[in-house]
Order: sequence, then structure tokens, then C-alpha cells
Amino acid sequence: MCRSIHQLHNFEPPATPDEIHAAALQYVRKIAGTARPSQANQAAFDQAVEAVRAATAELLAALVTSAPPRDREVEAAKARARAERRYAS
Repeated sequence: MCRSIHQLHNFEPPATPDEIHAAALQYVRKIAGTARPSQANQAAFDQAVEAVRAATAELLAALVTSAPPRDREVEAAKARARAERRYAS
């Protein structure tokens, strides 16, 4: 999976439409192998982003868990700590 696509389920507050769109865009970019499609492919690219966005929103709405919601700031701090360890020289 793309490292820039982050888990969106079980956070308080829930994922925003912008976060869902960003994840869909990153997924389609990865699959297409391009960050910017040509004009000839723009419509197909945009349609794919919308389809993935809709499917992601539907999935997030349907998922259930008994775990307590996670805090975005705590998870971001954990990610920064992992990155520091990974890239330490």
C-alpha cells in the first residue's frame, strides 16, 4: 500500500470528506502510475477517483468496532517517532 494512504477508520472525529478524497486520489495515482494524467485520460482518472471515494465512504460508514476511537494526535506522534527511528543516521 502507498505510504501516503493512511488508515481512516475508528478515529475521533471521523474522517473528513477531504481525507477520504485525498486517500482515493493517492490510490488512483498509484494504480495509474502517474500523479497527473494526460488530457486524454483526465476524465477516466477523475471518474476512478470518484468511484474509489464513494466506495471508501460507504466502507467507512459500514464498518463497526468495539475498540475505543483513536486520537489523531497520538497516532501522528507515533508515526513521527517511527519515522525518526527509520531515518535516523
